[in-house]
Amino acid sequence: MTSQSNRRRFFGTLVLVASIVVGLNGCSVSLPSEMAPTVVEGPNEGYLLEPGNKVRVTVFSESNLSGEFLVDPIGNIAMPLAGTVPAMGLTAKALALRVADVLSRAGYLRDPKVAVEVMTFRPFYVLGEVRQPGEFGYTSGVTVLGAIAKAGGYDYRASKGEVVLIRQVQGVEKELRATERTPVLPGDIIKVVERYF
Repeated sequence: MTSQSNRRRFFGTLVLVASIVVGLNGCSVSLPSEMAPTVVEGPNEGYLLEPGNKVRVTVFSESNLSGEFLVDPIGNIAMPLAGTVPAMGLTAKALALRVADVLSRAGYLRDPKVAVEVMTFRPFYVLGEVRQPGEFGYTSGVTVLGAIAKAGGYDYRASKGEVVLIRQVQGVEKELRATERTPVLPGDIIKVVERYF
C-alpha cells in the first residue's frame, strides 16, 4: 500500500512539474529573430508625407513664397501663387521638385530653387511594460531607451532590454528585435515585454 501511494505521489508530482513547464513555455514571449537596423537614414530622407504633417518650404530668393505649411486632410499644401500642391505620399525632396515645377510651369519663376524640410512627423508608440504607455511626438535622434524614458521608464514587470519593434518596411509591417540603442523612426511601435520569473 505504501509503495502504491508513493507511486501515485510520484506520478502526481510528475504531472505537476510537466504542467508547470508547459505553462512557462506557453507564457514566454518569443522575440523576433531579425534585429532592427542600428543605423537608419535621417527621417527626412525616406519619410512619406501625410495629412497633419507640417513642412517648411523655402523658395530661394523669394521670401514671400517661403513659409511653413500644413498638409491638409486631403493631402495638399496651400502656397502663395502656387496654390494647392498635392503633397501626400511624397518625400520632402519630391515635394520640393513638385513645388518648383508648379512655380515654373505657371510662369511665376524661371528655374526656381526649392527646398522642403519636414517639421512634424508621425508619432511613435510605446506599449507593454512601461509606466505610461501611449503616443509620443517624434523627435530626430530618439532611441528605444529614449522612447521608454518618455513613457515613464520600465515598470516592475518589464524584461529590461527585451523589446519588439514594429515598423513599416516598404509598406509591410515587420516585427524586429531591438536593443535600447536602436534608433526609432516616425510611426514605430515599441513593445516592452514582460519578464516571467
